[in-house]
Amino acid sequence: MSEEIKTMRNVALAGHGGAGKTTLAEAMLFNAKVSKRLGKVEEGNTVMDFQPEEVKKQQSINTSFIKYTHNKHTITLMDTPGDQNFFSASSTCFPVADSFAFIIDGVGGPSAMTEEAAKAALDYNLPGFVFVNKLDRERADFATCIKACKTALKKKIVPVCFPIGAEDDFKGIVNIVSGKAFEYDAQGKPTQIDVPDDIAEEIEMAKEEFIENVAELNDDLLEKYLEGEEISLDEIKATFRQGILEAQFYPAICGSAVKMIGIDTVFNFINDYMPSPLDRGDWVAKDTNGEEVIISPDPDAEFTGLVFNTIVDPYAGRLSLFRVISGSLGKEGNIVNTTKDTKERFSQLLEIAGKDQKNIDRAVPGSIVAVAKLKETLTGDTITGGQDIQFEAPAPMAPCISFAISPKSKSDEDKIHAAIRKILEEDTGLQLKREEETRQTILSGRGLVHIEVTADKIQRKFNVGMEIATPKVAYRETFKKKIRVQGKHKKQSGGHGQYGDCWIVLEPLPKGKGFEFVDKIVGGVIPKNYIPAVEAGVRETSKTGVLAGFPCVDFRVTVDFGSYHSVDSSEMAFKMAGTLAFKNAAAEAKAVLLEPIMKISVKIPEDSTGDIMGDLNSRRGRVLGMDTEDDKQVINALVPMAEILRYAPDLSSMTGGRGTYTVEFEQYDEVPGDMAAKVIERVNQEKEQA
Repeated sequence: MSEEIKTMRNVALAGHGGAGKTTLAEAMLFNAKVSKRLGKVEEGNTVMDFQPEEVKKQQSINTSFIKYTHNKHTITLMDTPGDQNFFSASSTCFPVADSFAFIIDGVGGPSAMTEEAAKAALDYNLPGFVFVNKLDRERADFATCIKACKTALKKKIVPVCFPIGAEDDFKGIVNIVSGKAFEYDAQGKPTQIDVPDDIAEEIEMAKEEFIENVAELNDDLLEKYLEGEEISLDEIKATFRQGILEAQFYPAICGSAVKMIGIDTVFNFINDYMPSPLDRGDWVAKDTNGEEVIISPDPDAEFTGLVFNTIVDPYAGRLSLFRVISGSLGKEGNIVNTTKDTKERFSQLLEIAGKDQKNIDRAVPGSIVAVAKLKETLTGDTITGGQDIQFEAPAPMAPCISFAISPKSKSDEDKIHAAIRKILEEDTGLQLKREEETRQTILSGRGLVHIEVTADKIQRKFNVGMEIATPKVAYRETFKKKIRVQGKHKKQSGGHGQYGDCWIVLEPLPKGKGFEFVDKIVGGVIPKNYIPAVEAGVRETSKTGVLAGFPCVDFRVTVDFGSYHSVDSSEMAFKMAGTLAFKNAAAEAKAVLLEPIMKISVKIPEDSTGDIMGDLNSRRGRVLGMDTEDDKQVINALVPMAEILRYAPDLSSMTGGRGTYTVEFEQYDEVPGDMAAKVIERVNQEKEQA
């Protein structure tokens, strides 16, 4: 069984959208005879991108899994999304991979999400390699890409291949280690050729650099190298693999997935140099006391696993994908969810193969498998055979943008919230909340496209229509002037009448103080049992404001005088008196509109700093300062919420997708007069239309 684990590989294909991850996966599956035809993204017939939303957009939206065998090795490929809208689906899967294959566009080089994937590889200390793709394209440049990768991936890059030809003439590769050259036909079949004369000198220089890089990893080899002794190929390969497993560098190979050039090199590279679950070694969990527990990939140990993905089907139910960390699992049985402290039972053990699911009899450490219809288990949960430990799951990625959602039709009203909650189980990049002040349901995600695709998915899976709109801003109202007024409610209609009379002082309070009510009645001019009624009248009326219906804040009301009637006074009468007093005071107290101000931290490349600061200023922002983090600039600023409701796509456009930001509420500030007038006019128009 250990031999089975030793020949197992779990490889995450990572990189920016459009770099060719799915195309490479399709070429590998076709070459390995898993698929009978070479799937193409633009034709919508790939094994990996099979969901309707993926076919429609011609891009990966979810991480897809499939297994192939090559030279007695079993490899599970994880084709992860490279678009920032769907990168949360990548981040949950990265921890269960054993290695990364960074797919780089030979024309554009590494981009924003490549950097994010590389950060995950560094966080988990996982090995990886670089595949420079699309070298058959115009302006493709292998050397330029390698140079850019050193910066973007934060790791030393060691090329082990060299392209033969360029752009349209790209036809093969030279293995720098062996010195062998291969030319590929239209079907991707390699034929060994002599190293072309025009690149022979470059190959020799590259080989010398490669040997030097490898020798530096081993003192004995370095001594041999410096003394000019010959180093055997076996010595080089052994040290090279050890350097890869220790993640001291990323080796780089090249090719063209579309033309099937270099696919055989990828196969061999994964088999020969990428780690098995045994190479990855021990995992760290925590027990109920928070103490670390070492979990080894031992097939004879107790079963433990980490759930990293959830798929919700309205008919088949919930499908939980997990990696077996230790122990073995049969085709049915009982498990314990230690995160939720619940027991679960499963009756089928499944292997995911694109859109298909295959029944299997057992799973060993390193296996990526699934079970159906677990009642409580969700993404990030730890499942065991009984051992009370938990693995640390990656934190969900913070949402970037929010939209108000509503049912498309009356028939959708009852079903929409249930449908969204099911989707939330599947997509950790989404958050749902109810904004009571604006009476809107807010769905937050990684971008506009993310929310739009979610709406399409809800329609397809649950037959529920969902509208999205820019959310309303929760404005406030307050006062600038101190005023003293009377509120008197007197009504006589036969029998007992209604009488309540109070004088109040309304005055502004410092920012953030909310509402205060002070009782300064002396001499019993208003009985004590009626004072709370005055406060209730003021408090309730202030909730609907005086300018545009927004709650009033940061003011104090002091009741200091009044009168009552022994027969006609009541709590209701004094509540009405409080209401009238507040309305009278508000009319003269110079009411102003307040808007929420958000503290935003924008993380960007240094060359975008000027553009972003200018843009924040144009949004009425106030820059607080700048920091440096991970070779990027972080701009901290205060910006009105109304100005950044759709900031995510704008930031992406300005930074080429390399900018990220976080935002949190900071305070309320007064809206400038001309803008306040527009807001008030718009709100009042909406009320009239409603």
